[in-house]
Amino acid sequence: MQIDYVNVFVSDLDQAVDFYQEKLGLVLQSSEPQSGYASFAAGPVRLGLAVADDTQQALIGRHTGIGFSVKNLQQDYERLAALGVTFLMLPTKQSWGGFMAMFNDPDGNHFYLDQIEVMHPLE
Repeated sequence: MQIDYVNVFVSDLDQAVDFYQEKLGLVLQSSEPQSGYASFAAGPVRLGLAVADDTQQALIGRHTGIGFSVKNLQQDYERLAALGVTFLMLPTKQSWGGFMAMFNDPDGNHFYLDQIEVMHPLE
């Protein structure tokens, strides 16, 4: 068994697709506005965007627990900040030895941004 995709709930599919494609640089695999869903290539796991229905509104604007990894955190932070991405936490050295920042998408969903060189594989 393996994780194939994760979904993030959004309020506006067009706005979200634009953010993830144009600002984060993810590759759009499919978009189905009629069903309120889009899918992006995001490494070995796909990232899905799902428009929340009336019963799912509380799932928008939350901490997702999803982390994006980059090779140069400071460089990617500066690029994203210049594009207007809102950061909740600036690039900071963590007690566990890594470097991390946190940002929001247009709906206020929170994501990690980690520098990959400092990641250590499980033994």
